[in-house]
Amino acid sequence: MKRIAILGSTGSIGQSTLDLLASRQDEFDVVFLAAHRSAKQLAVQAGNFAPRHVCLAGFGPDESPPATIPGHLHRGAEGILTGLEDSQPDCVLNAITGAAGLTASAWTLENGLDLLLANKESLVVAGPFLRGIQKRSGGRILPVDSEHAAIHQCLRGERIEDVRRVYLTASGGPFRDTAKADMDKVSIADALAHPTWKMGPRITIGSATLMNKAFEVIEACHLFGFSADRVEVLVHRQSIVHSIVEFRDGSMMAQLGVPDMRVPILYCLSWPDRFDFDFEPFDMSRFATLTFEAVDPERFPALALGYACVRSGGDSGVVLNAADEVATGAFLEGQIAFPRIIETVERVLSSHEVHSIESLNQVAEVDAWARREAEACLQLLP
Repeated sequence: MKRIAILGSTGSIGQSTLDLLASRQDEFDVVFLAAHRSAKQLAVQAGNFAPRHVCLAGFGPDESPPATIPGHLHRGAEGILTGLEDSQPDCVLNAITGAAGLTASAWTLENGLDLLLANKESLVVAGPFLRGIQKRSGGRILPVDSEHAAIHQCLRGERIEDVRRVYLTASGGPFRDTAKADMDKVSIADALAHPTWKMGPRITIGSATLMNKAFEVIEACHLFGFSADRVEVLVHRQSIVHSIVEFRDGSMMAQLGVPDMRVPILYCLSWPDRFDFDFEPFDMSRFATLTFEAVDPERFPALALGYACVRSGGDSGVVLNAADEVATGAFLEGQIAFPRIIETVERVLSSHEVHSIESLNQVAEVDAWARREAEACLQLLP
């Protein structure tokens, strides 16, 4: 049996993972579950899977949760690391939201374990740093993001040097047909109404601004070793083609499937094998027409920021992510209009001097600086 830790177990990815594992408890032993503050939901999950260790990362050391949770309870952000140490998993699924997931990704790779990565921010803020750890330890990164899981599948048995270009697909979000002049008028509810996927608020807003796709460009470059000019983004409204790889001999390879995150999660859980899955079968007649469009840079300026961070390297991704977290939070609280999100991020990036990443402490310092700068910028924007 494979011992697995699931971080962010009460979020959409964590719940989908546990849904898949419910019928595979003879193959996987869930030894650690971590959530932020969803104590009652975590208690139910712990009752179903009986992990030895659980964590509420959003609770202080003396704070009592409003539910009794089976297993040894860890608290606080440091509780995630102590829970990992104590539970000794064979692999870790990291579905923590935001830069908070970086330390767990680093711990997993330092210990030479398989990292099933749904926390794309880990690679956005510290991609080269994590890859350095990976090369030393032999740990593997299996990408849970549907686009990167698609690329991973297309590259099985292929050589990176034979790849000419990769295409990441994007649904385009709820504003793919909205004129730029009308973006000031969109509401929070409008921005959260994603046409394809059901996700948490931060990633849903990122899909509306296309910042999430900017993150995925950075992730693809770090994960597979691509330069920025070898990664292209296409709007694909049907969300059936998850990524395309173009080879130097003119061959194109794509991974297709229904828009269900359980598919890439199961791919990572079963790799290098494949498990059976009782999913909705792919009906070609329903998707007889698949369309692809270029991204409008005027409507979605966030994408250019992602490419700029790949080219700048160093700690620029730390700034990009931190400023976006602050600005997205301000939008969700009704403090700023939708276009101000990217304007804030752009201002903070333009005031930052890039340095190479030498430690996780440095990442934390730059992250704190970028958050302060973003808060200051928000005071200046109308």
